[in-house]
Amino acid sequence: MHRDLDISLLRAFLAVVETGSVTAAARLLNRTQAAVSLQLKRLEDGLGQPLFEREHKRLTLAISGERLLGLARRVIALNDEMWERMHTPS
Repeated sequence: MHRDLDISLLRAFLAVVETGSVTAAARLLNRTQAAVSLQLKRLEDGLGQPLFEREHKRLTLAISGERLLGLARRVIALNDEMWERMHTPS
């Protein structure tokens, strides 16, 4: 059975990791904080495991988040390369 991940969920995940907070990621992605939080929840639910450990308002990567990080970067890079190649004249 095929399982497809939504690229925008991976972008939200990476934005939170890179900025260190959902609020900063929301600004970067031009979304509301609630929208980014929902995207993280959808990604965690889809993968069936928590990606972050939450302490008060601080997020740190869980072990599963650390495993996803490199893969997510590769998927986004490949997606962006594909988009660029398909939209650049031959």
